Amino acid sequence: MTTEENKTEIQENAMPAGRQENLPQETGAEGTEATEQENIKPITEAIENIEKQLNAKVEELNDKYIRLYSEFDNYRKRTQKEKIELHKTAGEDIFKILLPVLDDFERAMIAMNEAKDITAVKEGVELIFNKLRTNLQQKGLAAMESKGQNFDADIHEAITNIPAPSEDLKGKVVEELEKGYSLNGKVIRFAKVIVGN
Repeated sequence: MTTEENKTEIQENAMPAGRQENLPQETGAEGTEATEQENIKPITEAIENIEKQLNAKVEELNDKYIRLYSEFDNYRKRTQKEKIELHKTAGEDIFKILLPVLDDFERAMIAMNEAKDITAVKEGVELIFNKLRTNLQQKGLAAMESKGQNFDADIHEAITNIPAPSEDLKGKVVEELEKGYSLNGKVIRFAKVIVGN
């Protein structure tokens, strides 16, 4: 008896009878390799399929990223261009309402040189002033009343303090040197005031 036959006989005797049927028959080295390759083939195919799916997903995500980045870059450039345009023409509305006032002043200057009646010149200047004030108010500009009001650092800028002329003016604005203005509720120029103490 050869050594291989002994091994087979020992294995058959060592295993229970029902289990011996399930054992692969030894067909030599070539048969074992073929069986292993057959067992590995489905696993290899599954791995290749998963790899293809993952590569496809990576390509899809990469494409989405590139498109999104391009859209964002275009948006950024567009908004930057719009900002530059806005800065160039931001004061256009104000200039449009100031130009007729400028025209009126030019006419008033000509009229002042020829006028003999100072009252007419004075009335003309008052009309121009009222026109300018009305136009600015329509754009949201509002003058702040300060004289006699309590001093408020949010809207007033105290130039100096003086002794209050009366007891009720202590801590209040005694004199307004320069009027304060707000634009649509936001203070754009603080009123320069003298405060009584």
